[in-house]
Order: sequence, then structure tokens, then C-alpha cells
Amino acid sequence: QMQLVESGGGLVQAGGSLRLSCAASGRTLRNYAMGWFRQAPGKNREFVSTIDWSGGSTYYADSVKGRFTISRDNAKNTVYLQMNRLKPEDTAVYFCAASTSGSGIYLLGPSYDYWGQGTQVTVSS
Repeated sequence: QMQLVESGGGLVQAGGSLRLSCAASGRTLRNYAMGWFRQAPGKNREFVSTIDWSGGSTYYADSVKGRFTISRDNAKNTVYLQMNRLKPEDTAVYFCAASTSGSGIYLLGPSYDYWGQGTQVTVSS
């Protein structure tokens, strides 16, 4: 089993930045594609970003492209989401997830096998 723990969330003003971390234990992240998703109150969970096992391929939702950057440090068993120029509409609980589906990148929630508990990000206007 793999456990994922997110950290780095908090309250920030619009235009500010946060860096989320997702630390894995139980298994090495090296063999997993990783993703970030978010869920705002009253809304469905939505895809934010994904990165393949090597860090060589990434993909972003249009709503965050150019503002968010996903990265990973397999030696530290950690994945990051750097969030810049935050907007009030970025307010949500952010979840990281790990996929055993293969060597690609994955945009859909069902492609992921392990999920963290989430970290709250609140952006004030």
C-alpha cells in the first residue's frame, strides 16, 4: 500500500503563491504517474495537472496553465505543485494521486489508484 500526504495549503491573497507537496510512503513513487486534482465546495472533483514517472511529460488543465507547475523528486518520494498568480476560483481542497496505469500521463480520476486526504487552499480576493 502507498500512503500520500499533502501539505503546503493555506490562506493566500489573490496574486500570491503557494507550493503544495505530496509525500509518499510505503512504496517508491518512481514507478507511478502522479496527478493533482481539486474539489471546490459544491463542485465535482476536477483535474489540475499530471506528471509521468520520469518527470519528462506534464499536462495541465487550461484553467491553471501558465500559472501552476508540477514537478517531482523521486529521490525524496515527493511531488510538488507550484501555484503562482492564484485566483479566488483556485480555492479548493487539493488532492494528489498516484497511478499504476503505466508510463504515460493521466487526466481522469479513475486512472489513479492511491489518493491523499487533501490540503485546503483558500485564495481571498
